[in-house]
Amino acid sequence: MKLSTRGRYGTRLMVELAKHYGKGPITMATISKNQNIPIKYLEQLIIPLKKAKLIQSVRGPKGGHMLAKSPGKISVWEILIFVEGKLSLIDCVIDDSACESSSDCPIRPVWGKAYESMKKIFKETSLKSVIDPAEKSSKK
Repeated sequence: MKLSTRGRYGTRLMVELAKHYGKGPITMATISKNQNIPIKYLEQLIIPLKKAKLIQSVRGPKGGHMLAKSPGKISVWEILIFVEGKLSLIDCVIDDSACESSSDCPIRPVWGKAYESMKKIFKETSLKSVIDPAEKSSKK
């Protein structure tokens, strides 16, 4: 599996917001500069993350964006699902109808186990544990 630019930039955006958690909103210009992500791309990423209630926006001269909940309560999986849409090694793992051989494919269980392992790691990894590696990986 290869994450798209949306997945990589989306997680970097959220890491930047996690670093500033509790300090008020941060502007797109600051996020763009600190993470080297074009503002136009950030604008596209903010929309699904706001709909998912992971980001809040504040209007006005001291406005910007901030996390809607603590970094310990946001998993990397949540971020990736909302910016990527679906994540899988191969389509048949999450959709039986993607391949006519799904029901009797001998390698499909291997893809499934790999997918479940990846999913488990992403779900157990919170933004807090990303910005503070000494923190346990579980959500707090």
